[in-house]
Amino acid sequence: MYIIEIDNLSHRFEDGTLGLDSISLQIREGAFVVVAGPNGSGKTTLIRHLNGLLLPTTGSIKLAGVSVQHDLLRARRLVGMMFQDADSQIVGETVSEDVAFGPENLQLDRNQINKRVKQALIAVGLTDFADQSSHLLSGGEKRRLAIAGILAMEPKVIAFDEPFASLDYPGVKQVLKQILVLHRSGHTILVVTHDLEKVIAHADRLIIMQKGHIVRDGVPAEIVNAVETFGVRAPCASLLGMEVRSWLH
Repeated sequence: MYIIEIDNLSHRFEDGTLGLDSISLQIREGAFVVVAGPNGSGKTTLIRHLNGLLLPTTGSIKLAGVSVQHDLLRARRLVGMMFQDADSQIVGETVSEDVAFGPENLQLDRNQINKRVKQALIAVGLTDFADQSSHLLSGGEKRRLAIAGILAMEPKVIAFDEPFASLDYPGVKQVLKQILVLHRSGHTILVVTHDLEKVIAHADRLIIMQKGHIVRDGVPAEIVNAVETFGVRAPCASLLGMEVRSWLH
């Protein structure tokens, strides 16, 4: 079953710049997709259409068979988005208050909100930080808090925009481990990145974008050696003819 269906999607910004040009693709439920490309290739513009943060100039997007434009609230429940700047998603004074923000906006009853907050904090390993100030967390912890806030909304798809940006090695491992746990639990995962090194070993599909177009789409092992042609740095192991392995090993 396709959970995401994109048909002939184009997006032109107000200044006239064409951000996406006739994009068509389908993503199966439960997939782990990496979307790579240089800065300005359209990666972030593409995923921001999935929950209606941006709307198409032409074309359409369906989530589980329903148009995003026809039901924006449904789209934002189905697709959780983690932005590159985790601080921009932190709105609560404490960790638990931040995770509760989304469910509160859904106008759930307090018992259900508390249940979702507890489950989300357990899932990301932040239970012991529940009463701590959100802004005192480390970079990796803030990314995990952002993930908890997304989980509390119970989405089926989670899109990560440069989830490892500015993180040190321990932070990268924390966030990568969490992404893999989410995938194993049945979520459809999209990771937008210009750096394949950290995540490509876990993906079942690699999409390369350039200048608003999809220029390659397939099994990572079959196309990873061609990525530098399109301005994406290849994983070091692939350049040496070695198998690309997980950062968690």
